[in-house]
Amino acid sequence: MALSRIWSAFIIIAITVAGIKCFFFGDAQLFAWMVSGKASDPLNPLKLDGIIETCWVAVDICLKLVGILALFIGFMNIAEKAGGIRLLSRIAGPFFSKLFPEVPRGHPSMGHMIMNFSANLLGLDNAATPFGLKAMESLQELNPDKEVASNSQIMFLCLHAAGLNLIPVSVIAVRAAQHASDPTDVFLPCMIVTFVGTMAAMIIVSFRQKINLFQPVILTWVLGISAVIALLVYYVTRLDAAGIQLFSSKLSNGIILLVFLLIVLGGLYKKIDLFAAFIDGAKNGFDTAIRIIPYILGILVAVSMLRTSGTFDAVISGMKHFFALLGADTRFVDGLPTALIRPLSGGAARGMMVSTMTTFGPDSFASKLSGIFQGASDTTFYVVAVYFGSVSIKNTRYAIGSMLIADLVGVITAIILCYLFFGNSM
Repeated sequence: MALSRIWSAFIIIAITVAGIKCFFFGDAQLFAWMVSGKASDPLNPLKLDGIIETCWVAVDICLKLVGILALFIGFMNIAEKAGGIRLLSRIAGPFFSKLFPEVPRGHPSMGHMIMNFSANLLGLDNAATPFGLKAMESLQELNPDKEVASNSQIMFLCLHAAGLNLIPVSVIAVRAAQHASDPTDVFLPCMIVTFVGTMAAMIIVSFRQKINLFQPVILTWVLGISAVIALLVYYVTRLDAAGIQLFSSKLSNGIILLVFLLIVLGGLYKKIDLFAAFIDGAKNGFDTAIRIIPYILGILVAVSMLRTSGTFDAVISGMKHFFALLGADTRFVDGLPTALIRPLSGGAARGMMVSTMTTFGPDSFASKLSGIFQGASDTTFYVVAVYFGSVSIKNTRYAIGSMLIADLVGVITAIILCYLFFGNSM
């Protein structure tokens, strides 16, 4: 219900803003560009895709997801039959059983969630989505009310949307392509912000679900993960931009190949029909990709209307004037478009980040802050629409509110860190 209201509000606000601009400010062509505009059209002043083109983009995204989902869910099906998912569940069971008390110890959903979090940690978006969808399906099996999000599903999605990521490779690559003097200087702030956001999400949901986070098992795991992250930060900060990208590429892609190898070896050891198990899983991946098309389409169209109507520009302009009246430093406002659109669309946020770098320069305060925003969280509304939509959840309860509060904590943390790291050097 919450997502329905937010989605409706996006469309109403976008059309209202466009109507005001069209009838009161003489922007006669705005409606046409909103509906049928193409970003590639040199005559398009908005340089944004309209509704029709966005529909094609949504279907294109889902078609590409078909192959990825089929591949990873196919391999995951082999892992399940070989007992690999149960093994992961037993390893992380003590920790996850405290955060997910409604999930029986050793349940396959534990392994699926671990695979999802691990993929996110390594920046493997293509792998994280299939694992996450499989986790939602497993958790749905335990859900007594199939149309209402369970506590476990909410905890999982809030942690997933927080987007804990070790190395923001895409941000570093974009900054390098824009000829930043030090493309890797946002690495440490991004790492800290994602960690703070994840902790915030865990605390918020645990408070709502009355989970005690001061249990020895939870504290041990959190401190252990913190130590691993600290060691990685220490190592990566000693590398240059090329070294970081090479290290990340070897680590992330090497992990994928290692996982595939271990799954096949485990299947051979268990003497299962590997290819038949892969095909069964791949069919499930195809069905899932087709099922989520309406949800992706709905979110992307609403976001497109907000952008093409000029709503985002109006909000940013208003915020800049507000903080200027208060006498505050307004440098951070120029980086806010990325933060505002990040919960809605990862691709649009990346475009905002590039636009900020082009406008203010890759070494500007706004560009660095924009990079931190881009590397510090996931796309909240996209995640809610796709993951809950994949299992036909209609009542998301407090999931969206919790995610947005965690996003806000991340935004505030990013601004503070950007001033600490770069505020005096600009």
